Amino acid sequence: MTPKERVMALFKRKPIDTMPIFSGLSMLAKPALDEAGYSFPSIHTDHERMARAAIRSSRMMNVDCIVVPFDITMQSEALGNRVNFYEDASDLVFPTIPEKIWETLGDVEIPDNVFDRGRHHLIPKALEIIKREAPEYPIGVWLRGPMTQLGQILELETVLKALFKQKDEIAAILDKLSDMAIKIGRAWQQAGADYITLSEPGANAEVLSPRMFKKLIQPRLTRILQAWDFPRVLHISGASDPLVEMMSQCNADALGVDIKNTLRETREKLGPDVLLFGNFDVYDLPC
Repeated sequence: MTPKERVMALFKRKPIDTMPIFSGLSMLAKPALDEAGYSFPSIHTDHERMARAAIRSSRMMNVDCIVVPFDITMQSEALGNRVNFYEDASDLVFPTIPEKIWETLGDVEIPDNVFDRGRHHLIPKALEIIKREAPEYPIGVWLRGPMTQLGQILELETVLKALFKQKDEIAAILDKLSDMAIKIGRAWQQAGADYITLSEPGANAEVLSPRMFKKLIQPRLTRILQAWDFPRVLHISGASDPLVEMMSQCNADALGVDIKNTLRETREKLGPDVLLFGNFDVYDLPC
């Protein structure tokens, strides 16, 4: 089977020749960048370099997928924040938002045309190149969930205080960020993505109680995933043991967990039929 046949058959619960090794989040191999002569900052702002860096990395690592984009700042940038791409850094440094333009929940404004702003337009162009030059691979795209995205537009201290003191206001903003995620995810799927991952590490059990997750986060993750096409993966990194049963009710086609998750306990809670990915130490294992 080709990697695409293998991964898509797995999502459909059909027989496969071997278990695929693939990701819902971005993957890069530095030797692939060196081989192409690309600087790390340049692959975030150039759709051709983005596509070809992703293709080279997947082929070099012999994995069963190609995934874009590579950084988490795209939505925050589209909302008006400046991105630092660390163009002068001697090592690989992922882009960050050095300073948020808003200070309070009341300052936040989510425009309707967010997809037309910033770098969102790069992804459909990158997908077109990947589909043409590497048709044997499935293409994944991914977005941060609304709680994690809120931490990209407001300081974390402000967000955590609002969880207890401004519940109605934070709920309204999370709804708007969910609408934004729905719109962007649909556009990327229509542009040719084969599967999509909703990543919500900002709502793991180390940050939110299960009670708050159920009330504030689960309904919005469910709404986003219901609005996207199959196949959809819900990934929460960090501790998620108390959350996995609620995660399984969010209308995802597969779940992804971190190494902080107790995999045996998770499988016992979910039963044998849920597709369960992750629990992979991406730092120690490759070394």
